[in-house]
Amino acid sequence: MVSASKPPPPTPIHILRTHNAPLAAVSFSADNERLYSGDGAGTVVITNTRTLRPLAVWQAHTDAILGIQEWTSAEPGGERLVTHGRDNKLHVWQRVRDAAAALGHSAATPGLQLPQCCYSLDVNALNYCRFSLLCVAPDDAHNGERALIAVPNLVESSLADIWTLPGLQRLHAAIGTAGKPPTPAPIEGRGLNATGIIMGMHLFQVPYPHSSERQQLRLLCAYENGSVTSWGYMRTDKETSVEGVGWEAIWSVKLHVESGALFMAMAVSRDASFALTVSADHLIGRGRLHAVQLAESPDTRESACAVHRTKHPGNAAVAIRDDGRVCAVGGWDGRIRLYSTRSMKPLGTLDYYKKSCQAVAFARLAPHVASAPNRAPNADEDSEDEMGDEEKADRSRWLAAGGQDGRVTVWPLMSFGGSGT
Repeated sequence: MVSASKPPPPTPIHILRTHNAPLAAVSFSADNERLYSGDGAGTVVITNTRTLRPLAVWQAHTDAILGIQEWTSAEPGGERLVTHGRDNKLHVWQRVRDAAAALGHSAATPGLQLPQCCYSLDVNALNYCRFSLLCVAPDDAHNGERALIAVPNLVESSLADIWTLPGLQRLHAAIGTAGKPPTPAPIEGRGLNATGIIMGMHLFQVPYPHSSERQQLRLLCAYENGSVTSWGYMRTDKETSVEGVGWEAIWSVKLHVESGALFMAMAVSRDASFALTVSADHLIGRGRLHAVQLAESPDTRESACAVHRTKHPGNAAVAIRDDGRVCAVGGWDGRIRLYSTRSMKPLGTLDYYKKSCQAVAFARLAPHVASAPNRAPNADEDSEDEMGDEEKADRSRWLAAGGQDGRVTVWPLMSFGGSGT
């Protein structure tokens, strides 16, 4: 009896060779029209996802890129690009336009456009920890859209600061000085010690208890010793703080083996309902943020946070799709493994890189596209200036990855719908 042959392994639909150094960060624009990538030499490339040609190639930093993210501001020009480098600088750039003239040039032409640097912020990049950007709604004191950005403290790498954009005011300083975290709830009896420096962070908001109108700041921090702590700003009478006053540890749990936690990476779902962490070990940590926010006992904290064992140690990157159902983990072996975030069941493996896969990013999901992915585009939507619904749906299923070989790969993923993922 002849067994059925296995389907051929998936291959990337696009391979971008614009970088000359190992990739360090990748991300998509909100409309999936641009793919941002940064490498270990400080070069940033903006690629048009329709033509797969670069819109801009420039030396954004003098050292490796830690993070890249698009941000829509109320400033003149509106759209900005935030880059963070190992050169202890965070730059805010005016986003380049998709000029038709630039798109007609050769893909090998460097520096098609040179973004203008609007302003910069001195930061502490010892941690290899990228910034976390939170857009906040305008209020009476701040006209227009603004953002808060969390970075490691300028002096002490185990603490965190929060700044405002575009004002560049330090709103909260040295988070973690006061309100020391409780003893992390151990997972499977792992040892505990000092947290060490911050390796990952995520800034978000939750409604205050008994109030749906006011929002409370929360900062999730992943530390060098493999622990994760959720910090909350408890004061309502003052918007700013120094020396961490007003910040308290809501919960703390140890998820990873300390010896490999130096390579810890973290991703938070778009609705801030859960977080995933990966490290040099073979574990994927998962915490339900809304559940553990109210957890008061170690037993409750432990039930809200779990560790999932895999067969693959050594992980460098993790990303969660917008709908929160699927995650991608980039490994030191070069493979990208997909998991259901609900069950952590493996969904497949993408194999291209011979060396480490160091960055992964899902394209953005468009709700109006997801609700009608099979609707044929009309003539107006299928123009050069506007993608049709079918093209938008295809683009929203892309996964981008960056490897140590300096190449960016783009993979088309299935919808995974109806499988409980």
